[in-house]
Amino acid sequence: MSEETLFEHAGGVEGLHRLEDHFLSSVLADPLLQPLFGAGKPDHVAHLTWFTAESFGGPDRYSRELGFRHLIDVHRGLKIREEQRERFVELYLAALDAVGMPDDEPFRDAVRSHLEFGSQVAMQNSNASTEGELHPLRQVPIWTWDGDKQDAVAP
Repeated sequence: MSEETLFEHAGGVEGLHRLEDHFLSSVLADPLLQPLFGAGKPDHVAHLTWFTAESFGGPDRYSRELGFRHLIDVHRGLKIREEQRERFVELYLAALDAVGMPDDEPFRDAVRSHLEFGSQVAMQNSNASTEGELHPLRQVPIWTWDGDKQDAVAP
């Protein structure tokens, strides 16, 4: 692929904010996922945007302002089930279409692999009863066209 990052290809912060806003609205209206998200939080779209931007090669605002531990902590105790994880991925992919994100195969494949990986990590962390049961990921993984950079996964 080109030197362009996923962040740039997605339209930067503006494009990702539009995506995350639509996605969160769909999650809050979904009977399977809404219990995990409650009524939503005023800063949730911003936090989702910061995380996705950073993981797609954009600014590191999520890490600087919240830190990866925040992501672990918000998932702890949610007890995410496989059907909820799959629905999360489905709604996110639908949001890509709804907001007009690029539909080229390399981009969509990268986003899908990012979602599959991230939702598996979230599910594992949501069901962990001890620190040792948490996924070893301790920093925002920087996703590329070919998938996760392996050095970003190490704790």
